[in-house]
Amino acid sequence: MKGRFLATAIALAAIFLLNSPGLEVAAQEEEQQFSSVEERRLTAGLEEQRDSLRREREELALRQKELKSLNESVDKKLAEIDEKLVEMQKLRRELDRLLTAKSAEEQKRISNLAGIYEKMLPEKAAPALAGLDQILAADLLAAMKPKAAAKILDEITRQKASELSTTFSTPQLE
Repeated sequence: MKGRFLATAIALAAIFLLNSPGLEVAAQEEEQQFSSVEERRLTAGLEEQRDSLRREREELALRQKELKSLNESVDKKLAEIDEKLVEMQKLRRELDRLLTAKSAEEQKRISNLAGIYEKMLPEKAAPALAGLDQILAADLLAAMKPKAAAKILDEITRQKASELSTTFSTPQLE
């Protein structure tokens, strides 16, 4: 038991000396002063563990730096994404406002044009309306008074009147 205690004490002293900077020469001299193979083996084992722990600490410190760098990078990217989302929301609101204004302007123009077609003679309005885009013609008919629209449809060919009626009754997605 006394020998084991002595070996442990010597091993701890060796670790202390090995951890001291600039004492490499003393460590080499100590290696030569081991009184037993067991002491030498214990000291070598402890030294290997100390070196292993030092390497692991250095590796952990490096990984912590890498993680910190990655974390900062992710935080910057998230901030950029948040800024872009805010910007996109502003643009979307502006786009919605512009589309609403455009739609109101289109409705006003269609209403004015429908008033013009209403005032025309049905015989003259029918060929003009038949030559328009199907959706525009249906929108014009929808904006007219039903009596005026009926008179114009009465003057259009049966097939074209049927097509316009179908387009008129089918909801259009914008």
